[in-house]
Amino acid sequence: MITVKTVRELRAAVARARSEGKRIGFVPTMGNLHAGHVALVEKASQRADFVVASIFVNPLQFGPSEDLAKYPRTLVADQEKLVAAGCHLLFHPDVEEMYPDGMGGQTIVNVPQVSDGLCGGSRPGHFEGVATVVSKLFNMVQPDLAIFGEKDFQQLAVIRKLVRDMNMPIQIIGEPTSRASDGLALSSRNGYLDDAQRAAAPALYRTLQQMASAIRAGRRDFAALVEEGLAELANAGFRPDYLEVREALSLRPATEQDQHLVILGAAFMGNTRLIDNLAFNLQAQA
Repeated sequence: MITVKTVRELRAAVARARSEGKRIGFVPTMGNLHAGHVALVEKASQRADFVVASIFVNPLQFGPSEDLAKYPRTLVADQEKLVAAGCHLLFHPDVEEMYPDGMGGQTIVNVPQVSDGLCGGSRPGHFEGVATVVSKLFNMVQPDLAIFGEKDFQQLAVIRKLVRDMNMPIQIIGEPTSRASDGLALSSRNGYLDDAQRAAAPALYRTLQQMASAIRAGRRDFAALVEEGLAELANAGFRPDYLEVREALSLRPATEQDQHLVILGAAFMGNTRLIDNLAFNLQAQA
């Protein structure tokens, strides 16, 4: 694996691979890689001949009170994991390379509707930052396919709509959420939890599972289910941010007639904000 820091080097390396007839796969990350990221790279190596990963902590998607400054930077360990997972090229730019004219006058990409509410409501400007940097990275790499984790369910929906609306010739592939043995979704932010918080954190996914089981059993009183779920989270020591049942394809609020559903939750354990989701198809249960 080679590591490059400039768009010129990146494009030259990708052009060489493409001239050899190779299919280009891409996995964008912010680094501090865990097993979930590794699974994305491994999936890319199964689907493509030349795998590009990026590590860039994007300031544009962090709010003023969020953890940009303390976000872990673990480049050497990340490089080792990428090599083992089958990555061929790492793009590791600095902020000046990504935003050479600064961020104040940067063209911003807004993906409407699927960005509304959920994390978009709790983190104003977050998905504009995500859509903008992903658009830039897609234009820099020009991959045939890109892999994203389903843990960030709303982000994946935003990127799918971005690619569709802008006619980008890129196949977007979702990779199922990687979890610890107790069900907690793997996340770089899990490292902020102390031992007691880490022990309590799997209650988020358990709450989603309980709600999904109730819906599969026939309950359609989504508002009441949400209230019960919020109480469960509070009892487990969480400070809930949101908990919602939505239609999985459009991300609009779910109705009793919907068959493709997703339950999405975000909650603070101490100062650490965790997110998770559980998508399911009622037709498949019939």
